[in-house]
Amino acid sequence: MVALLQRLLRVAVLLLVALLVLWPRPALATADGAALFDLHCAGCHVNGGNIIRRGKTLKLAALERQGLASPEAIARVAAAGLGQMSGYGAVLGEGGPEAVAAYVWQQAEAGWPRA
Repeated sequence: MVALLQRLLRVAVLLLVALLVLWPRPALATADGAALFDLHCAGCHVNGGNIIRRGKTLKLAALERQGLASPEAIARVAAAGLGQMSGYGAVLGEGGPEAVAAYVWQQAEAGWPRA
């Protein structure tokens, strides 16, 4: 009887671990904006630049020129896209566009200092 209970307990623990590991959750939903930016945005926007379209950078002057001079406006673009840039809302997860936008805005105000 004790051996059976021990086996059942092991199975229950294994099922719980599997459930926790496999449970669906938004991609990096709780990650900070810098990590999300590095993972999904920095490939095209290295140090706030733009390797595809030079004038469409994330520098403060360019954001202001494009009417994107707020974290909210940047979050909308990150989520839905604009022009040639696709939206990344699903990839960034819940709260991801806002976290990325806050990071981008902070960096733009600071002049995109190099890491």
